[in-house]
Amino acid sequence: MRVGFLHSLIRPDEKMLLDEFARRRVPVDLVDDRQISFSLGRADRPPVADVVIERCINHSRALHALRLLESQGVRCINTFHVASTCGDKLLTSAALQEHGVPQPEVRVAFTPESAMAAIEQMGYPVVLKPAVGSWGRLLAKVNDRDAAEALLEHKTVLGSYHHSIFYIQKYVEKGGRDIRAFVVGDECIAAIYRVSPHWITNTARGGRAMNCPVDRDLARIAVAGARAVGGGIVALDIFETPDGLLVNEINYTMEFKNSVAPTGVNIPARIVDYVVRQAEAAAA
Repeated sequence: MRVGFLHSLIRPDEKMLLDEFARRRVPVDLVDDRQISFSLGRADRPPVADVVIERCINHSRALHALRLLESQGVRCINTFHVASTCGDKLLTSAALQEHGVPQPEVRVAFTPESAMAAIEQMGYPVVLKPAVGSWGRLLAKVNDRDAAEALLEHKTVLGSYHHSIFYIQKYVEKGGRDIRAFVVGDECIAAIYRVSPHWITNTARGGRAMNCPVDRDLARIAVAGARAVGGGIVALDIFETPDGLLVNEINYTMEFKNSVAPTGVNIPARIVDYVVRQAEAAAA
């Protein structure tokens, strides 16, 4: 069995995974996305692997590499379909809606005028998000019309791809925390509360990780959300509300280094278990 490890930098998360593969004596072929090139769907230096696990930092590189690897018949974790869906908040929201998974109210507009109309209809506060982005970047909580007009003008003038689609989500009062749930295959293996006095609770923005017990309701919505986007290895951001749990976003290259200690779950080991099973199935 051989595993391809598609990566950018080797961060603590990747090192934990590589250490786990090494502990099990599973051969790993490191594939640096800064060095590999492709031609007509064939990598110039293709990994000799039964399965490739994707751990890229750059979404575009991950997305296109997965598509080209799959065109060679390589089994990828996660798949191109999962990466393309989770990498775009609009596509994630559409998948959740189609599968009946609860989420905050979302509206999408293509012009500043229609975006303003949608915001006014939803009622303040709302959150403006880039359709593509991570780590809590470029989020804006909009509390009134003056703020909405200013932000919509800024996004229009900036004019980049990140600002050309107006993804508008109803603000959910989180009470200082939300949940990050980790799903591997068909199981929610662990979850943390991300606690912060700021309305953005991402650990990348200073949120503190605390253990969150995985009860039946959390496991059910986490697995349902993962299945909606195609399954595999994903992390879901979930809000607690008086009406129940809501899936906010889903990450397909999940970070877990801050979650092993508070949960007591060996997350990299559970990921490697899944990858090995997929590699064995591919090699059979």
